[in-house]
Amino acid sequence: MTFGQRASWSALLIKPHELHKSINLLHDRYVISIVSRRLRVFRLMIRSVPVGSTNMWRKDQMGDKDQLDKAVTDFIWNIVEIHSQLEEIHRGWADMLGISEPQWLILMAIDQIDEGRGVSGISVANKLRIHAPFVTNQTKNLEEKGFLSRVTSPDDARFLQISLTEKARAEIANLSNKRQALNMTMFAGLDEASLDYLNKRLASIAKNSRLASQKLSIGVL
Repeated sequence: MTFGQRASWSALLIKPHELHKSINLLHDRYVISIVSRRLRVFRLMIRSVPVGSTNMWRKDQMGDKDQLDKAVTDFIWNIVEIHSQLEEIHRGWADMLGISEPQWLILMAIDQIDEGRGVSGISVANKLRIHAPFVTNQTKNLEEKGFLSRVTSPDDARFLQISLTEKARAEIANLSNKRQALNMTMFAGLDEASLDYLNKRLASIAKNSRLASQKLSIGVL
């Protein structure tokens, strides 16, 4: 083979890096072709959709929002109703002990959070979401009635440790059967798993509600 023949044959050969470039170019053109075809199909589909269908989609979105708003509103009014009924129930228990409804709630809060060493007035106030001075005033009254014991905290003499007296525990124990019967009536149809699920959801809503209240108070919402 002459030099001229070798030169003409080499001109027909594709170098490796040029081959790679050509393959990439063909791939890009192939992808662009597929995308273009799909875009044309998509445009045809859009054109074939009646105008009323898009309006229906928007209406569906608005309908979903309306349904959510209604569900939230129903939930809030259910909470208002439950709160109203619980106030009546708490008032009934309080009357049986000869104390006020807030005093009954203070006894229940102490019974709930006391781990055997007594609790501070601030802890009770935080549990009930009320002012600490009000708790101080009411616990003094309950102490006079023999329902509470208030002693100086061994950890800090500036604070008092509050606990239920034997009288209070006995009075509350006497109501246990009625309270259990009432709970069975209130939560009829709900098993333990359902109540656990409900409590978790309510705890989450309570947390979010506190955040929403804070945002509203500082003008963020």
